[in-house]
Amino acid sequence: MKNDFLTAILQITDEKHLAKDVVIQAIESALTATYKRNLGPVPEVHVRLNENTGEFRIFAEKKVVIDVEDPRVELSLKDAQELPKDAQGLPVRPGIGTIVEVEIERPQDFGRIAAQTARQVIMQRINDAERDKLYGELIGRENDLYSGIVQRIEPSKGVILDLGKVEAVLPPQEQAPGEHYRVGQRLKVYMMDITKTPRGLQVTVSRTHRNLVKRLFELEVPEIYTGLVEIKAIARDPGVRTKVAVAARQDNVDPVGSCVGQRGVRIQNVVNELNGEKIDVAQWHSDPATFVANALRPATVIRVSIDESNKSALVVVPERELSLAIGKDGQNARLAARLTGWRIDIKRPSEQATAEQGTADSAVS
Repeated sequence: MKNDFLTAILQITDEKHLAKDVVIQAIESALTATYKRNLGPVPEVHVRLNENTGEFRIFAEKKVVIDVEDPRVELSLKDAQELPKDAQGLPVRPGIGTIVEVEIERPQDFGRIAAQTARQVIMQRINDAERDKLYGELIGRENDLYSGIVQRIEPSKGVILDLGKVEAVLPPQEQAPGEHYRVGQRLKVYMMDITKTPRGLQVTVSRTHRNLVKRLFELEVPEIYTGLVEIKAIARDPGVRTKVAVAARQDNVDPVGSCVGQRGVRIQNVVNELNGEKIDVAQWHSDPATFVANALRPATVIRVSIDESNKSALVVVPERELSLAIGKDGQNARLAARLTGWRIDIKRPSEQATAEQGTADSAVS
């Protein structure tokens, strides 16, 4: 039986990928709780398991006194001085009032009680240890990219994905508009939050977060992953369009070309992962006017006037490209403004000439 017990411990450590001492500690805690629960009011006790033999021994904490009134919690000074050596092999020299550990006789039916009641507690403790271990592994990897498989779809809760070691929830508000999910589908998601609950780990992921785009570019573009190219800003309208501002950290590196890749293969991989979401890559620039002009691409910009006091930019574009610069429902201009941090006002050349003429006439009068 002892060998079977030790074999079971080794099997648990292997299946749950837990350290042996963690499992033994969980078993000791469970047996201690079982002892207290089944044998009524008892002193502070600890059940210790010998990992070599499979035997467990019970120790009680007792206070050293001269005259013993309650033998359950007290030990005479004479008996305390006869205690065996401690773990370091030194004699125990307790004084009056000292708390010492004394091995007590194991109840005759404790083995049967433990076998009946400890299993559930043991498994709960092991599950807690497994959850804590997994939490420790994942907590440092928040804000990272994960690949998951859709397990089921719950209309109220969201999409449940299997990330390998843990399930994650993709809530409705984190699902990209226009995306449709099916069981068995593989998705790349951005991990937003990990929380420990009594029922296990609660992991929340997103398909709308702008950093999902950032992580996908890091995956597809070696220059970003190694730091040769830096993503400076991202503005995203999930499921529809995203603008990404990039800058090179070396003079001989083309940041936009690196992200696009040969024949557009790199950026196309990101677009495919986002189910066709359009992506514009613009070169970041320290000069606000240049940066605003780059952000408005694919529209051509004639001139940009910066008003630093109002954090605004007046942009003049060719007449034929006005609608392109503004975009459908103002999307291109809106994303460019969010990308650069500047309020953008777009005008035709004729409108700007009229405004300048009016300003000049006012100045003359």
